[in-house]
Amino acid sequence: MLRPRIIPCLLVHEGGLVKTVRFGDPTYVGDPINAVRIFNEKETDELVVLDIDATVNGVAPDFDVIANLAAECRMPLCYGGGVTTVEQAKKIISLGVEKVAISAAAVANPALVAEISAAVGRQSTVVIIDVRKRTLSSKYDVYTHNGTRKAVVSAIEFAQAMDAAGAGEIVLNSIDRDGTMKGFDLALARQLRAAVNVPISILGGAGSLDDIEELIREVGVLGAVAGSLFVFKGKYRAVLINYPQPAAKETLIRRAMQR
Repeated sequence: MLRPRIIPCLLVHEGGLVKTVRFGDPTYVGDPINAVRIFNEKETDELVVLDIDATVNGVAPDFDVIANLAAECRMPLCYGGGVTTVEQAKKIISLGVEKVAISAAAVANPALVAEISAAVGRQSTVVIIDVRKRTLSSKYDVYTHNGTRKAVVSAIEFAQAMDAAGAGEIVLNSIDRDGTMKGFDLALARQLRAAVNVPISILGGAGSLDDIEELIREVGVLGAVAGSLFVFKGKYRAVLINYPQPAAKETLIRRAMQR
């Protein structure tokens, strides 16, 4: 098993850092560059930055913003938002970003995953799958464009297709759990773990470090990804960028891997 990573996820909306709840009601929580600087100081394992406007507005990635983020970031950086071509992916990697994430473009054109993987390497090719659970069912559907468009494929089938196409990592993002801080969807995580061979990360719902430890212990993931947990503090959700101290993080991961 690869060493698990604890990964903050930052959402960029209209140039600012925001947090959503079930993909709606974006709340401004600060400046992305300032957040990156704080996470640098806290020795974060990795950072995911997603521009949630680009695909919805049909615009290309903002390479100036990406260059600024990459120049500031001292941990591995995964960037997603508006990537629709191999050339864009190559440009992002050339700016110093370690991983390129695609989502809606992978649904619209699954062959793009293989093309990007061949161009920048499988290890740098991430597919983010936004999913919502069907009512009275154990199955999950894929959505794009910030959860507004339902794709004609189930989540697990699509994940398997992305694995076969050359994705180096799959990030499964629960729309139902987004911003709720009520815990990860472990049933969903287990379904994905059993269905694919590629490393997986799970996003959506983390409300405590105990949730992260449980996910790693019970499922065996590469990444436990969280947004609200690392930008809010306390029951009143005061904005405070936070991350576990190195010793506490190592203890958590060690305990979780002793399953």
